[in-house]
Amino acid sequence: MATKEEPVQEFFSIGDVCALTDLKPHVLRYWESQFRFLNPAKNRSGNRVYQRREVELIMLVKHLLYTEKYTIDGARQRIEEQRRAGSLRAEARAALDVQMIRDLEKQLQGILRVLDGTEAPRTTDAAPGRNEPEPSTK
Repeated sequence: MATKEEPVQEFFSIGDVCALTDLKPHVLRYWESQFRFLNPAKNRSGNRVYQRREVELIMLVKHLLYTEKYTIDGARQRIEEQRRAGSLRAEARAALDVQMIRDLEKQLQGILRVLDGTEAPRTTDAAPGRNEPEPSTK
């Protein structure tokens, strides 16, 4: 029996990209001014709409700047070298894979801490800063 695969999302809002990359919106906007290949389209409302390819490139920039410790100029040069060599797409996808693995490791470590009893489980349905339900008004 064939399984139904969920459609792959091709376009992302700046909020989606921030959640995926763990970056702030002002960082993404700054990088757009520094890396000419980061040029998201804008919808009718004027909101940025990122394509999957751009998200991969953002992850590559993040990897070069934060992990490899390149400067903005150095990262720009490195990406240009990869583009000329034809390895840019593969490098961008690899950076995305590395980030996904790191995120999974963090989540698994959190689960282990909960299972060990060293951390209380987090509830996602409560409002931030509120651990108790509101009292009934009956």
